[in-house]
Amino acid sequence: MTTTTPSRGRRRAPSKMERAAGKAAALQKPRVILALLLLLGLTSVMLLDGYLRSEIGNDSRVRDGAAYGKVPEKILDGGPILTFNNGTAKTQSVPKKTIVLTFDDGPTGEWTPQVLKVLEENDIEATFFMVGSMVSRYPSVVRNLVDQGNEVGIHTFTHVDLSYQSTARLKRELLQTQLALAGAAGVTTTLFRAPYSSEINAVDNYSWPVYQEIGGLGYTSVFVNTDSDDWKKPGVSKIVQWATPKKNKGAIVLMHDAGGDRSQTVKALDTYIKKMKAKGYTFTTVSGAQAKLNQAARASGAGQAAGAGQQAGQQPPGATGGTSGSGTASGSGTAVKINTAQAAHRTATGTTLYEGKALIWAVAVAEWVVPALSWFLVVVGVAVMGRFGMMLILARRHYRQRNRKRGRGGKFSWGPTVTRPVTVIVPAYNEKECIANTLKSLAKSTHPIEIIVVDDGSEDNTSEIAESLGMPNVRVIRQENAGKPAALNNGVRNASYDIVVMMDGDTVFEPDAVHQLVQPFADPEIGAVAGNAKVGNRNTVIGAWQHIEYVMGFNLDRRMYDLLRCMPTIPGAIGAFRRDAVLEVGGMSEDTLAEDTDITIAMHRAGWRVVYQEHAKAWTEAPGSLKQLWSQRYRWSYGTMQALWKHRKSLTDKGPSGRFGRVGMPLVVLFQIVTPVFAPLIDVFTVYSMIFVDFQAALLAWLAVLAVQLVCAAYAFRLDREKYRYLAMLPLQQLAYRQMMYLVLIHSCVTALTGGRLRWQKLKRTGEVGTPAGVS
Repeated sequence: MTTTTPSRGRRRAPSKMERAAGKAAALQKPRVILALLLLLGLTSVMLLDGYLRSEIGNDSRVRDGAAYGKVPEKILDGGPILTFNNGTAKTQSVPKKTIVLTFDDGPTGEWTPQVLKVLEENDIEATFFMVGSMVSRYPSVVRNLVDQGNEVGIHTFTHVDLSYQSTARLKRELLQTQLALAGAAGVTTTLFRAPYSSEINAVDNYSWPVYQEIGGLGYTSVFVNTDSDDWKKPGVSKIVQWATPKKNKGAIVLMHDAGGDRSQTVKALDTYIKKMKAKGYTFTTVSGAQAKLNQAARASGAGQAAGAGQQAGQQPPGATGGTSGSGTASGSGTAVKINTAQAAHRTATGTTLYEGKALIWAVAVAEWVVPALSWFLVVVGVAVMGRFGMMLILARRHYRQRNRKRGRGGKFSWGPTVTRPVTVIVPAYNEKECIANTLKSLAKSTHPIEIIVVDDGSEDNTSEIAESLGMPNVRVIRQENAGKPAALNNGVRNASYDIVVMMDGDTVFEPDAVHQLVQPFADPEIGAVAGNAKVGNRNTVIGAWQHIEYVMGFNLDRRMYDLLRCMPTIPGAIGAFRRDAVLEVGGMSEDTLAEDTDITIAMHRAGWRVVYQEHAKAWTEAPGSLKQLWSQRYRWSYGTMQALWKHRKSLTDKGPSGRFGRVGMPLVVLFQIVTPVFAPLIDVFTVYSMIFVDFQAALLAWLAVLAVQLVCAAYAFRLDREKYRYLAMLPLQQLAYRQMMYLVLIHSCVTALTGGRLRWQKLKRTGEVGTPAGVS
């Protein structure tokens, strides 16, 4: 029998679906790019944070005991201030009874402010040799330090031994630190102290070329005379004793304001300053000491030394506004005319200033985002593990309950056996490859059925093939193309019986599938039943991945949701409804792309119970290519979001609607949207940890999570009596397939947030899913 039904005139599709799909794909490309950029941005933030914490690019090698034959003897015997004038090295010593207090490895948010407080109380200044990564993390501390009259110098960006590094890495360390200083305090500096350096007589054949290179760039290298060894935490008295120069000599004294607990340093500092002042010592900065030396030289007529240790007109890279970053000493920076104690400072201008501020801003974002994400991912991880545990417990309970053959209550039964005829609705659009197999499988049904094929404006001979089979219980209804929901609603209106079974045009039913599917309707409270959809074309890699997902992700979930009475979706491949219930909720809605989720939630809100019937099995043809898979899952995830938003009022409703809103909806949002959206970050963090932190610990953690998933998957396969050999694909699924699903969901979220819309899309079918017996 053939019936032609006119179009309802809503959301009329173009006559050329391929052309429409092409246009839709073109519209989605910007959103795909935006989704990828979001993930790339978060990854970049993590890499920046790792670089700042020396987890990325860190080189912990430190040279010791090298020869020094290539170092000029006058340098080894010279003072702690090393400058280069036209390639000629020169050293200077601190004047007598003068102390230059220097602090290395900072700043920190805890100890540097305490050091500054002691300095301010004693009305002295000091020089701080700062690590660029720390400067970028504590810019306000640096700003206060400079405003207080103290001097800053460079201690590299990541605290590496430069004797192991290339010239390019050396320049990059200097330039990045200059940018950090510019962004934090608006200044750059000409002072430098190498990590792991001490007295100048420790310069060796490996480090000497580094100092020559740095001097050629216009920097003054600063060593120490007296090391307090405060990092050893020897106690306040020892720190004071070791920091005291002998025989009233002047000295550059080394202390630390970072690198661990510096409480002893802070306590010793006040005692030390008072002690040395009582002995007649004065305190100044490196530039202040150089100013004294220059003044003394002028007074003795020995000539004017290079101001602040610099060759006239020469600036380190990054020490002038608008530096190109090439590493050459050029430009004419403006000296900060505050006082001689800060003569090494230069005002940051132009490009240097703005790049520095951009660096500080980026670091601030990383400093907030990464810890927040870390804690959030801990919560997500706990939720995921909790979900796995809940699924296993409830799935086992569901299986034991529905398959009970004896014990308390006797054998499980829905009620009296349902034997009355039902209507099977098959919406079809260009299904010539599959429609014959679909109808032939229904012909073997052990339950009396009426079959309605609704041809939704097919451009092939789908309806002709259906009619040519000559099946007496098949009706073909033709309509103009209006979409799947309209086709299903047409079928419902023309159904002869009170129970309607809905399926896809590419699905193959097992002989007893319809009979098993309709048995729950013996319970008058049940309005809809979800069947057990299985992947028929599972013998490819993509098919196997989807097979695992269907068995573990969909069916195990449905067992859990069934017991919680909040089933979110009846699969389009196999589901059954009371016809009156469908009409009561307004039929299959065209408001969303996930009409199956939409009507399932509507049934809950109308007070109907929705259950899962594991014994009603159908075999569906899953997408055979990544492009088709992306298209299908994109529609599913976006449609689910639409359905949840449409039914958001259930959160505040009372009765059955409120039950779903306060139980089912939060579970769906948490486990089908929020968790998957942030799941890629778990993988990114794992890779990050493997490469930059602790490979073994990260690998073991990943394997532990994989083992939990494997246990869940194995149990799901056992419940569905599936072959375990497909689980060998699970690790690869986690590495490749899951990442794609994450991107699809992120893409859907971006589309939802930007207000985009999608049309229902047709997937290319091959017709390779035949009879269930052929599936292995």
